[in-house]
Amino acid sequence: MSVVTIPIVNKNYPMGCEDGQEARLIDLGKMVDARARQILDKIGPLPESALLATLCIVMADELRSKTNTTPSVTDADLKEILARIREIKHKIAQ
Repeated sequence: MSVVTIPIVNKNYPMGCEDGQEARLIDLGKMVDARARQILDKIGPLPESALLATLCIVMADELRSKTNTTPSVTDADLKEILARIREIKHKIAQ
């Protein structure tokens, strides 16, 4: 196991990770730091705990928004796919 120091808004946080995952963790830390700085630029200084809570809520909202934009398969879609499969099966059987 490795330990990587992740700077977020001028404070260093030691984080453990599996060997070989250091670069990924550093990259994720940079993303979190950038998002935290954007929040601070918009709303001004916050205590560390308030920034952490705000950052978590903002990033969770962004993640949920991304997962909700994925089109879902409807019953009509499945029926259309099934009809196509049956057509292909019929053509192959001839």
